[in-house]
Amino acid sequence: MTRQSSRERLEQALEKIDDPQGEGARACLTIYRERAKAEADAADARARNGISLGPLDGAIVSIKDLFDVAGEVTRAGSKVLAEEGRPATADAPVVRRLRKAGAAIVAKTNMSEFAFTGIGANPHFGTPGNPADRARVPGGSSAGAAVAAADGMCEIAIGSDTGGSCRIPAAICGIVGYKPSRQRIPTEGAFPLSYSLDSIGPIARSVAACADADAVMAGEEPCSLAPAPLAGLRLGIPQGMPLENLDQTVGKTFSEAFSRLQKAGVRLTDEKLPLLDDMTKLLARTSILVAEVYYIHRDLLARRGDGVDPIVRSRIEKGRDISAADYIAAVRERNALIREMDARIADVDALVLPTTATVAPRMDEVKEPKEFMIRNAKLLRNTTIGNFFDLCGISLPLPRDGGLPTGLMLLARNGHDRRLFRMAAAIERLFA
Repeated sequence: MTRQSSRERLEQALEKIDDPQGEGARACLTIYRERAKAEADAADARARNGISLGPLDGAIVSIKDLFDVAGEVTRAGSKVLAEEGRPATADAPVVRRLRKAGAAIVAKTNMSEFAFTGIGANPHFGTPGNPADRARVPGGSSAGAAVAAADGMCEIAIGSDTGGSCRIPAAICGIVGYKPSRQRIPTEGAFPLSYSLDSIGPIARSVAACADADAVMAGEEPCSLAPAPLAGLRLGIPQGMPLENLDQTVGKTFSEAFSRLQKAGVRLTDEKLPLLDDMTKLLARTSILVAEVYYIHRDLLARRGDGVDPIVRSRIEKGRDISAADYIAAVRERNALIREMDARIADVDALVLPTTATVAPRMDEVKEPKEFMIRNAKLLRNTTIGNFFDLCGISLPLPRDGGLPTGLMLLARNGHDRRLFRMAAAIERLFA
């Protein structure tokens, strides 16, 4: 079977974006129609001459609305920034690396304003409907990224992950989402949410596509992804909070996944992690994220706060009451907890847990701010662990059997990204 050309695949992606019955208008905020065609044609010309720039050469890629593209205002899902921002003087390093690898960048994708909710709603540019049920939210903050990848508007979507923003939408849209070790990929040229927690990762329909994009963005040579042997693999199941109050669908698919892993020879162990309680107590006292996002946006809120999503604005404004002393104390305590967690999980290959405690809420369930925040907290609860403890993590889609999508999350020690991808590839194959 002849593989389709990059230009043919791009045209199919553009058809999906342009479909008036689809989610293109809400998922994609900027379309790079002509430039993407030129990039796809260049990739096809290289292929005809036996030249390849690597696995992303000719791939159809989207980028989240917070990445700098030279000559454009970086909106970060905000009408205020769209109106007041200055055009970027250069592409973000991630965008440069994707272009150098031969990717055809088709669009900038929608997101929660300033990347600050796990629901994925955007009152300014619209909220794209979940591919499994258009009446449900897509998850966030990389909302448009997940919808674009799941709906075929691109092959790989690049998002950011500060508390779960790649893994949450991937899980509840039924695809793969990756959060790398934080220092692995440069965040320069990506509009910040938290200097301490931001990371950049891919969302796609396969582990291999995410691994290829991750390597390119990290400046590494992509390598073949040999699945790790499942027999003897050591996966720890965090007890307590990560398994509490799972909805019926998540609880069922997670239990079935465990049974399949055990039958494949995976060694599953129950892990008591008091460090999770320490994290919860620290976050209840002082949020490093909220302190940093308030610093970033305080001038904008004072000047144009009425133009910001009220839910996002209220969350940011909580940072006003965090003192410098409390912030510094929280940073130091978190650093100590990171070291303790790294030592604690050294004897397992990865932790395994549900990506989210619930399936995607319906949009009508999050209309009221109070219910929005309750649902938002449930979606973020488990993924936040990976960001707080500076781990790498991946969400894999579990078999649905006609139900709503759910995700299985693996969390591994910082720096173990390639090993995590190999484990994920093996589990993906088991669930296929």
